[in-house]
Amino acid sequence: METSIPASTPPPPLPANSISASHVRTWNILCHASALLGVFFHFPGHLLGPLIIWLAKRDDSPEIDAHGKESLNFQISMLIYNVIAAVFCLILIGFAFLAILWILNTIFVIVASIKASEGKFYRYPLTIRFLT
Repeated sequence: METSIPASTPPPPLPANSISASHVRTWNILCHASALLGVFFHFPGHLLGPLIIWLAKRDDSPEIDAHGKESLNFQISMLIYNVIAAVFCLILIGFAFLAILWILNTIFVIVASIKASEGKFYRYPLTIRFLT
């Protein structure tokens, strides 16, 4: 009598809540990279992409939850910095600040997306931690 499992037997199904590591990594990347929508839709784009992904997938994995919170915290912080720079536009120095903030936002989002694709967590600099 043979007690081994035949090679053609499929693996047991995953629980309904769990997703594979490659899917988690993909959603982590999208949590960060979706902020680049702000290039096309300036005001809501930077916030809406990460917010929608985080709200939809935060319960699937603690990693997605952490990456989504980090991305949202950074984008909310950048929104605050942009509002302050807009006030400084009244004395003309704010235009330079707005340009610098736009460049930093783009660079940091790309770096965070690359780190997420490598399976690492990236802490954005200049971030106020609203969501913990």
